[in-house]
Amino acid sequence: MKYYEGIVIGGGHAGIESAFALAKKGHKTLLISLTLNALGFMPCNPNIGGTAKGHIVREIDALGGQMGIVADMATIQTRMLNAGNGAAVHSLRNQVDKDKYHRIMKHRLETQENLDILEGEVTELIIENGAVKGVRTALGDEYACKTVVIASGVYLESRIIIGNYSKDCGPCGYQNATKLGNFLAEYGFPMRRFKTGTPMRVLRSSVDFSKMTEQKGDEGIYPFSEMTDRKIKNDALCYLTYTNPETHRIILNNLDRSPLYNGTITSTGPRYCPSIETKVVRFADKDRHQIFVEPEGENNEEMYIQGLSTSLPFDVQEKMLHTVAGLENAKIMRYGYAIEYDCMDPKALLPTLRTKDVEGLYLAGQINGSSGYEEAGGQGIIAGINAALYLENREELVLTRDSSYIGVLIDDLVTKGTEEPYRMMTSRAEYRLQLRQDNADMRLTEIGRRVGLVDDERYARFLKKKEDKSELLKRLKKHYTAEECRKAFEKRNEPVPKNGISGEDILRRTTLDADTLIEIDSGFISDGFLLRQVETEIKYAGYLNKQEQAIKEMRKMEKRVLAPDTDYDKIEGLRNEAREKLKEIRPLNLAQASRISGVNPADIIVLMIYLENGKPKNCDKE
Repeated sequence: MKYYEGIVIGGGHAGIESAFALAKKGHKTLLISLTLNALGFMPCNPNIGGTAKGHIVREIDALGGQMGIVADMATIQTRMLNAGNGAAVHSLRNQVDKDKYHRIMKHRLETQENLDILEGEVTELIIENGAVKGVRTALGDEYACKTVVIASGVYLESRIIIGNYSKDCGPCGYQNATKLGNFLAEYGFPMRRFKTGTPMRVLRSSVDFSKMTEQKGDEGIYPFSEMTDRKIKNDALCYLTYTNPETHRIILNNLDRSPLYNGTITSTGPRYCPSIETKVVRFADKDRHQIFVEPEGENNEEMYIQGLSTSLPFDVQEKMLHTVAGLENAKIMRYGYAIEYDCMDPKALLPTLRTKDVEGLYLAGQINGSSGYEEAGGQGIIAGINAALYLENREELVLTRDSSYIGVLIDDLVTKGTEEPYRMMTSRAEYRLQLRQDNADMRLTEIGRRVGLVDDERYARFLKKKEDKSELLKRLKKHYTAEECRKAFEKRNEPVPKNGISGEDILRRTTLDADTLIEIDSGFISDGFLLRQVETEIKYAGYLNKQEQAIKEMRKMEKRVLAPDTDYDKIEGLRNEAREKLKEIRPLNLAQASRISGVNPADIIVLMIYLENGKPKNCDKE
């Protein structure tokens, strides 16, 4: 039997980050993928980032991951979403060449020390005495190991559906996994069935872009990775158009042929990324919906029709597509489809992403009920880190809700569970002003260094940035005279300070910003990105202080640890619903317990009293 310390099942965005984390930390690792053509593959939208998702990519990078580095290398357009709103919701989104992303990521995997890659299908796990000991493949081969990360994406018993046609396969016709999901269910893991989908792709030369609104990239924004020095490519164009009443009429007249409405699909789909059929039915008062036409790559003539995700029959897809301005003569190259797949109830996991009932077994990505490349990558890096820490007999890493969007994501999944494919949004993070994109490295690089994933080069850059920030804060104490400020202030209809003003106070004013300061003192131009980060911290200092106080209160609750073997049946005063939920989730501390649906403040007080007493009341009588 062949031996590895760690085995990762699945070569998507979760599996990649897990495999890199294990291998970079020096552990002999095997990555098994159904097909090597799908390593780092993007079966859906050809972009990385987006609202809240951009935050996660920056966090993966800060911890020492790969997604941000490769996304920067494969980017063809970059934009900052929500730039007109507050800094907390600014979200970087890069249009990437999906083929280039795959090629770069595959090569990095192939050249990573301590990492072997194998094309194959894992059909079952070898579990002995409650601990994972290895895997078996469809060829009958066995691989022994001490830890396994399952990152199977949407490939477990998956099938694609277009109208009345269905095929048992993974995305884009790739082979699916036919036995591992059944093995997990038979072992006792709580499995469920979810659905997602994708729109059609059309031939670029058949699109009339003159009828659409051109969308260029944004200039002067930072990259995903702190390791990126070069200027990001930013010359590709995307386009905006809309559906119309005729589009909606065709869809509504064919709902009886829609798998979503005629009973063909019974699994649960994503609420926040619905199909066009669902949007037309759910938002019947709207006479149009946005459609974004996006390139899939530089040397690829396919255009992705974002906003028209559908599983309607092929002829209906053609009819509705041809009602959209600019797409009247569009030639479909790939039809849209829905895909159903097996996944697991994430409440069966600890916040480390290790399963509660099998030692050494971790799950990451869409098998945990989430959706999206970025959510998968965020879980993947944590699962990989913790699998490595498990091998090293070190305390595993739990990212808290105040530390990162990744922490919010994992806590939501394992504490609250999800009844639909989970999508990260900024509104899910209660401390989002603290969890901005621009400070991801300041929040997480030290953690990445502590667990052994941040290498010397990355850490040196981090220390240099901290030093630069310290120097910048000193320079902001500089006082500028009224004459030095006059032109910039009058240009913005701001009263000129008679006695002058410091750089820090300039940034503190609501109507002034970093550009004002740069106009007054051009010496700040080279510090543009860092200056804007400092500006946010200065402008929102009052709100940040309030959030910090709330975080301190939460941390007190986190220090009230609940033992994994706590017998909630012996704690008097708990309501029955709370007792059952606590037994199911097995929270690590009072803070996590307070976020469980069905556990109310009165139950938390009972738990506090239990912890203060140190043992359940009347336990000596039993």
